[in-house]
Amino acid sequence: MCAHVGFLLERFCETFRMICLGCFLLLCGLTHVMASYPIWWSLAVGHQYSSMGTQPILCGSIPGLVPKQLRFCRNYVEIMPSVAEGVKIGIQECQHQFRGRRWNCTTINDNLAIFGPVLDKATRESAFVHAIASAGVAFAVTRACADGSATICGCDTRHKGPPGEGWKWGGCSEDVDFGSMVSREFADARENRPDARSAMNRHNNEAGRMSLNENMFLKCKCHGLSGSCEVKTCWWSQPDFRIIGDYMKDKYDSASEMVVEKHKESRGWVETLRPKYNYFKPPTERDLVYYEMSPNFCDPNPETGSFGTRDRICNLTSHGIDGCDLLCCGRGHNTRTEKRKEKCHCIFHWCCYVSCQECVRIYDVHTCK
Repeated sequence: MCAHVGFLLERFCETFRMICLGCFLLLCGLTHVMASYPIWWSLAVGHQYSSMGTQPILCGSIPGLVPKQLRFCRNYVEIMPSVAEGVKIGIQECQHQFRGRRWNCTTINDNLAIFGPVLDKATRESAFVHAIASAGVAFAVTRACADGSATICGCDTRHKGPPGEGWKWGGCSEDVDFGSMVSREFADARENRPDARSAMNRHNNEAGRMSLNENMFLKCKCHGLSGSCEVKTCWWSQPDFRIIGDYMKDKYDSASEMVVEKHKESRGWVETLRPKYNYFKPPTERDLVYYEMSPNFCDPNPETGSFGTRDRICNLTSHGIDGCDLLCCGRGHNTRTEKRKEKCHCIFHWCCYVSCQECVRIYDVHTCK
């Protein structure tokens, strides 16, 4: 009886919390983000992230969690810092990959929708952000399991196979399957609606996670006198996350445009996606998909979330998207000179330090009009 009352009380508190959050979003003009926008990503920025290592995590205070995510958080609270860290490294990688493009993955401070309205549309940019964030969560949880900072998981002992010539299994193979499971259970929990956007998000989330499996590599260490490598032990390791970012950026460039189809099932009308062009190779589960065109991001537009490219630094010698012609959208650019202090004439002294002089160099800086 007590357990039943406790369950009803928890459901009531969760419902009340979601109602309060919905009212807050309504007052802020952000009700449109509730359906498809994973506003729990805000856990990775601001004061909540900075306090995670010093204060207990209150799952009920994390904005935007659906009941399944809330239960997961309470049951596995010790890996929630890794979930937040994963979203953070995903955002950082997005900003690196798009640093020279018109949309540069800008986040908005003090906003639950940390990317603004940009992700409201089912564009290539939305596809990339969902994929890299899901990959980041899987990556960070997997790494936490391997280095021992999470006690509910550990090393992978299932995918070893026979050793190769001249080496044997050792070390701690990273359990990417467990990390991907956590990412799938948590990040996909809100993507259960029978609409096209949920189908797109689920697909791209999984594509991001699969990028880890695609890029796992055998890492080895030599043992013996003076590094003679008499014995070599090897284990499966995740790559640097920059490799994942480069891989997913290629998937962004080759993303497949889809169209939405509606059909009726026993549960009602369901939306699915199919390739728009039959003469292209259909996307695999490792590819990114989208079904709405991106804005040009040239000018500020609060409706699309575009900040424009005015005052952005451009590359005068580049003919790519980071060049002044394309990045500045044909408006032209301004040039100014900057003096920068840099270390120069460095000398190595035995043993063992380096001394340098300080030089002032002048650089031309080009910014969009």
